[in-house]
Amino acid sequence: MAILAGIAVLGVIAAVYAAWMFHDLPDASDLAEYRPATATRVYAGDGTLIGEYSQERRIYVPYDEIPEPVIRAFLAAEDRNFFNHGGIDVGGLGRAMFKNVFNVVSGRRLEGGSTITQQVAKNVLLTNETTLSRKLKEAILSSRLEAVLSKQQILELYLNEIYLGYRSYGVASAAFNYFGKSLEQLTPEEAAFLAALPKGPSNYHPKRNPEAATERRNWVLGQMNRVGWLTDADYQVAVAKPLVTQDAPRRAQYQDADFFVEEARRRALGLFGQDINAGGFYMRTTLDPELQSAARRALMEGLEDYDRRHGWRGAWGETDFAEGWQEEAADETTPPERREWRAAAVESAEGGTVRIRLAATDETGALRSADVAWANAGRGLERGDLIFVEPDGGQYALKQVPAVNGALVAMEPQTGRVLAMVGGYSYALSSFNRATQAERQPGSAFKPFVYATALEGDFTPASIIVDGPISFPGGANGGRWAPQNYDRRFYGPQTLRKGLELSRNAMTVRLAQQVGMRNISDAAEAFGVIDDMTPNLSMSLGAGETTPYKITAAYAAFVNGGRRVDPYMIEMVQDRYGKTVHRADSRNCRGCGRGFDGSASPRLPERGEQIIDPITAYQISSMLEGVVQRGTAARASSLGRWIGGKTGTTNEYRSAWFVGFTRDIVVGVFIGFDDNRPLGRGETGSTSAVPIFIDFMETALKERPVREFERPENAVFRMVNGVEEAFRPGTERRIVERQQQPVAVDRGPVSYNEVLRREAEIGRDTGGIPPPPAPPPQPEAAPPPRQAPAEDLSGLY
Repeated sequence: MAILAGIAVLGVIAAVYAAWMFHDLPDASDLAEYRPATATRVYAGDGTLIGEYSQERRIYVPYDEIPEPVIRAFLAAEDRNFFNHGGIDVGGLGRAMFKNVFNVVSGRRLEGGSTITQQVAKNVLLTNETTLSRKLKEAILSSRLEAVLSKQQILELYLNEIYLGYRSYGVASAAFNYFGKSLEQLTPEEAAFLAALPKGPSNYHPKRNPEAATERRNWVLGQMNRVGWLTDADYQVAVAKPLVTQDAPRRAQYQDADFFVEEARRRALGLFGQDINAGGFYMRTTLDPELQSAARRALMEGLEDYDRRHGWRGAWGETDFAEGWQEEAADETTPPERREWRAAAVESAEGGTVRIRLAATDETGALRSADVAWANAGRGLERGDLIFVEPDGGQYALKQVPAVNGALVAMEPQTGRVLAMVGGYSYALSSFNRATQAERQPGSAFKPFVYATALEGDFTPASIIVDGPISFPGGANGGRWAPQNYDRRFYGPQTLRKGLELSRNAMTVRLAQQVGMRNISDAAEAFGVIDDMTPNLSMSLGAGETTPYKITAAYAAFVNGGRRVDPYMIEMVQDRYGKTVHRADSRNCRGCGRGFDGSASPRLPERGEQIIDPITAYQISSMLEGVVQRGTAARASSLGRWIGGKTGTTNEYRSAWFVGFTRDIVVGVFIGFDDNRPLGRGETGSTSAVPIFIDFMETALKERPVREFERPENAVFRMVNGVEEAFRPGTERRIVERQQQPVAVDRGPVSYNEVLRREAEIGRDTGGIPPPPAPPPQPEAAPPPRQAPAEDLSGLY
């Protein structure tokens, strides 16, 4: 009776324990619909992978798309009897228990003898605790999994769920992170290395523990050979190969689009919320990799050129060459985009010769003499100074990270597709995107919107506005506000074209007064350049604030016939099942799905709202072409005809701008310090920003040859002062016929002094009122000294 009672009590205890342990056991049938968190992959317009958004770096691959060598490698390493057991391998479990006797004695880690099915149950449904109850749950769930899912489904879950180190979840992500390959490109030894990792990725790290990693890989290859999945000859070849992996996991092989990828992520969060980081979306963007690389290179070199003009600021550190100085110096962060730069220390600096020692390799060398002179003109170099250098023909070039920053944006004017975006000198040093997040005054780059508003009214490109002194109450310290031209001179009555080409401030303010600032404010909001703009006259000179992204998109209307296009970066998004969940082009195309029947092709409606007359848009683009050919951006005329644009420079040279365009692309360039301090005297848009535009466009125009701006069908064209002007029908009669000498059409850049000399000689564009006499020509050897700006100068150039 006592024995029976004891058995009954033990049974009750066992039943209670089982009920308590398994009451919350997960339902194995849930795995039939289970999909792990998967990375969203971001692609350029040409299919180049440019980034990932993920909580776990995983690329989900169906079983049918996993190559057989990869499957065999994991089966050989983890569970060679997988297709023969029912979830628990009794033989394998027995072998593990036998080995554990010796493991306990030697103090080694115990083996679990888990099958792949058990590992799936543990990884997906259970925790990693090493207890008897968890092993019992694992065994029960494994049997249930085998009843619910097929062997192929279980193996698919395993190969996509398992963590393999190097920030890799699943075999596809691991193949990309370790080897930069897809699964189909893996060799047998590479597949064997991935199969060696589940036991402990950190133990077999290919860089920290290369010997252990190679030994484990070779063991897996041996198991594949023993089972017959790898021939003896292939086995000998595979084990003889060295283990070669990437230095670190990469989000993408293409590395020039960090600012673009992050901005696209912010916009995707607005569309999909946090699902974008785990939903496994396919995102195709508008990026052109070739233009993006050209934009990054042009901006970085332009900022470095500016920085060099303003002198050597000194070393970034010092050393006394004590033991260990190399490691400390090598830890200093260089811009990742400048992979050729090296940390170095000055060994000696005598006269015009400076010897340096590299921190990484202990090599020695000499700085270029030109760089020594540049450094000596600044703070100089002394022994122990820590600097950055770059190898250059047997010598070394002295380098410094620019303190100034900037942005470049390139778009298609017809669609608004953002082709390139760089938001600063280096994303690694500062992730703040100055293309979309920096609100700065555009200066004279805003003037085209003032002139466009005037042309929408009663003005034409040939209308006359007086360029003369003008002042208003409300200036600084209770005085009057008197906008001045850049050279503090006035030139009398001028045409609108001349005023915009030569960026004359007083004339622009007088024009804004006649047009009405409320109208200009409404136009600025319609263009999208400035939201809720205050209708003050100073705003006509660019005193408002905008971003390079906004103003570049606004200029697109001058090229595409007067339509406002909303720029976009995300072209199309598909979910993990291939269903399109977002498309940027939402236009309805009737008849696009029908087959060809000989009739006319379907026509899509134009994108964007019509905000100005197409004739006005052409007038502005033509006048801005004059800015490049004869005005403030004359150096950009080296790119050829039919290129327009406008420079912008703000008070005290705090910001420099240039927004330029052809018929097929519009580009905005901005340069300025993040704290908005002055750039320095003479650092105008034409000096700082235009060279960056030229550098970028030399690449862009290789695939996009310059074409003439599209001429509106209903425009009337007349020659005015040697330039062909476009007029709305009827307005061309307002041109006053004046007897004047024949004027040759300017085919290239013309200096300001030459423009003024011509005006003085023939009185053109003055309505018969002679302008002030031009200053006498100065000898070339003795140019006139620069004049300081007037103290009351408050206009933006």
